[in-house]
Amino acid sequence: MVKTSNEHGTIGIARDVFTILTGEAATNCFGVKGMTRYSVTDGLVHLLKREAMGKGVHITYNDDNSISISLSIAVDQGVNIPVACESIADQVRYKVQKGTGVEVKRVDIYIDSMILG
Repeated sequence: MVKTSNEHGTIGIARDVFTILTGEAATNCFGVKGMTRYSVTDGLVHLLKREAMGKGVHITYNDDNSISISLSIAVDQGVNIPVACESIADQVRYKVQKGTGVEVKRVDIYIDSMILG
């Protein structure tokens, strides 16, 4: 949990807040089909439903009260991957920082699948 303080007191922000904001920001970007998760049981990558998209996000708390984000996604076939990833990282960083006030140091994007049409 990240804690921030101001003149009114201390605010604790749970991991789920970051995962929801990240999932929403990423899935609203052009070319993103959805969040993914690798299943150890069957060895396949699964496209997550909207209510479970937080499972495709990993939050790391840094010593300086900032966070780093890793997310796994599926993209549309034919999308320019470097351009899409830059857009996703910018959007995720902006939405999370704006929504929580917590600095996002790093956004790592893992493309697990490319989906037709």
